[in-house]
Amino acid sequence: MSQAPAPLKRLAILDDYQGVAMSLGPWDRLPGVEITVFRDTLTDREALAQRLAPFDAILAMRERTPFPRALIERLPKLRLLITTAARNRSIDAAACAEKGIVFCGTPSFGDPTVDITWGLIISLMRDLPRQQESLRAGGWQTSVGYGLEGRTLGVIGLGKLGGRVAKVAQAFGMKVLAWSQNLTGERAAEMGATRVDRATLLAEADVVTLHLILSDRSRGIVGAEDLARMKRTAYIVNTSRGPLIDQDALIAALRAGTIAGAGIDVYDSEPLPAGHPMLSAPNTVLTPHLGYVTQQNYRAYYEGAVEAVLAFNTGAPVRVIKP
Repeated sequence: MSQAPAPLKRLAILDDYQGVAMSLGPWDRLPGVEITVFRDTLTDREALAQRLAPFDAILAMRERTPFPRALIERLPKLRLLITTAARNRSIDAAACAEKGIVFCGTPSFGDPTVDITWGLIISLMRDLPRQQESLRAGGWQTSVGYGLEGRTLGVIGLGKLGGRVAKVAQAFGMKVLAWSQNLTGERAAEMGATRVDRATLLAEADVVTLHLILSDRSRGIVGAEDLARMKRTAYIVNTSRGPLIDQDALIAALRAGTIAGAGIDVYDSEPLPAGHPMLSAPNTVLTPHLGYVTQQNYRAYYEGAVEAVLAFNTGAPVRVIKP
C-alpha cells in the first residue's frame, strides 16, 4: 500500500476458548478500534457470516475457524484478516488477495509442541494417568512402565519440530530412527538420527511420533497396514494434525490391542464432539490440541496482531501471507 487506508474500526477476536485474549494482549495500543471477543466456534456458515459481517478486521486463532472462499466472499467489510502464527492452511489466501483483503500472520514463541510431545510419550510409557487415578482412589502401584533409556523413537518428519524432538530423545538415551519423503541421510545424522524406510521405522520403534505438515501427500500417511507393522508393545503419538493418521484404523488397533497405546493432541474434528469413539478408546492419553497453547505463545500472537493492525493503518502491512 502506498497510501494509508482509512483506519480499521472493528476487530473480531475469534475462538478465545479460555477467555484470556484481552488479558494477554496489548490491546490498549488500539484506542480507536472496537474489539469484540468470541469464545465459541460457529460451524454453521450462515450464522458465522452474519456474525462477522460487521467487522473490517478479524483475528483467527490457528485453524479453529476456517475461512474458505465461500465465507470470505460473504464478508464485504473485511479488510484485514490475521492468523496467529506464520501460516494457516484453512484460510484461502487466494480469495483474500482477489477481494483486496490483507492476510497476514503473527510471530510465535519457540516450539511448545515439543513439550506436549514428550509429555504424552512419558505419560504413556510410565502409565502416569492411571497411576495418578489409582493413587487418588487410595491405591498404590498398579503397573510397571517402560523407561525411555535404551528404547527406540521413530520420528516421521524430521523438520524443525521433529528435529528438536529427536534431540530430546538423545538426552534420554534413546536410539532415534527417522523417515519422511524427502529426508536425507545427512539431515538425519545432523539430528542424531538414522534414516530408515518407513516400514523399518514402524517395525522397530517403541514410540512413533509424527511431525509433518498436513497436505494431500501426508493425509492418512499412517493407515491400518502401517499400524499393523508396529510392535504390540509400541506407542504412537500425534501432535501435528489429526488426519495424518487414519482415525478409524487407530481406534480399531487400540481396541484390538495390536499396539500398546496412543498419545493424541490433534483430531479430525475439533473440538472433539461429545461421544466421539476416540474418547473411549483404551490405552490413550488425550489432550485438547494443546501443542501451541502456552502463555508465551499467546502473548506473541496477540502482540503480533496489534502490530498487524497498526501497520495496516499506516499503509505498510507486515508479515503478509501471499497465495
